[in-house]
Amino acid sequence: MEGSLADQHQSGGHSHQQQDVLPHATGVLVTRPEPGLSETVAELLDAGWQPFASPALVVRPYSLSEVPTGLRAVVLTSGQAVPCASTSVDHSVPVFAVGDRTARRAHAAGFRAVYSAQGDASALADLLAQQCRPEQGALLLLSGSGQGQSFAHHLRTKGFTVFRRVAYAAQPVKKISPTIQQALREGRIGYSLFFSAESAKGWLSALPRAMWPAAASTVGVVMSDAAKEVLCKAGWHTVLVAPEPNAASLLSLLRPSS
Repeated sequence: MEGSLADQHQSGGHSHQQQDVLPHATGVLVTRPEPGLSETVAELLDAGWQPFASPALVVRPYSLSEVPTGLRAVVLTSGQAVPCASTSVDHSVPVFAVGDRTARRAHAAGFRAVYSAQGDASALADLLAQQCRPEQGALLLLSGSGQGQSFAHHLRTKGFTVFRRVAYAAQPVKKISPTIQQALREGRIGYSLFFSAESAKGWLSALPRAMWPAAASTVGVVMSDAAKEVLCKAGWHTVLVAPEPNAASLLSLLRPSS
């Protein structure tokens, strides 16, 4: 998802490995949490796939008790931060979002001036440098717990005053539903979508170790080389990395067997 990738603004390009044999199963495991899970499930259904929703993380949004004054802009590296922004910040403050989906959510939440970097955190930093000047005011960076430090530092090296606040916390799920495990056991899932290395680790930690080979027999489809590494260590033989860090690029890697 946009959010988890955004913190890796200095990561290199993504490799794209083609699989030799397309999966016969039309099932697609979707591990992203809400917001975003329902949207991806709907897109898969429209494209003729059978989605299996199994969110890897449980997201709890926060609300800020105090907001710095004199803000030039709010910076969102994930759509997960939109609820916090909406309840904590005046909607007249401009919002700079990492990608189009996060921007749409911010606009739907009532923010009137929303700008999309249409990419990753590197593109977001470039957009901020183009549209804002440090002397115009501080930036409020809303990110997940344990995230955003390196991006905030990157913005500060460009001269900006940055207030980083925790907008949400994401905890791994405790267990994977029997329905998902049964579908994996029966070979009805051909692709597994993971939107971050964090979600891949969380989902695998909740899956019984005896089920790992069944999961690893699917084609992994991920958004970063870090997520690919997690799957490969867990036994995946085929992992595709999205050429761009967004959901549309991820879904473009799905190929029907006929």
